[in-house]
Amino acid sequence: MEKTGGKMIKVKLHPSSSQEKIQKIGENSYEVWIKEKPINNKANIEVVRLLKKYFNKNVEIKSGFTSKNKIIKLK
Repeated sequence: MEKTGGKMIKVKLHPSSSQEKIQKIGENSYEVWIKEKPINNKANIEVVRLLKKYFNKNVEIKSGFTSKNKIIKLK
C-alpha cells in the first residue's frame, strides 16, 4: 500500500467507545477506539487528531468518511 507522497493505512474505527486507544493488527492495519459519536463529522475529526498524535505525522482520510472502515494517508 506504499504510495508516493505518503503511507496508506487501513483503520477500523470503533466510535462511542468508553476508551481511546490504537491497536496495530497488521502491517498497515489498525483498530482505533474513540469516545466521540459519529455525528456531524466529530468521529472523523477525532480519529485524525488521535492518529496525528500517534504517528507524529500529518494525517488525511482518503476514503471511508461515512464508514467505520477508513483508508488513511500519512504524510
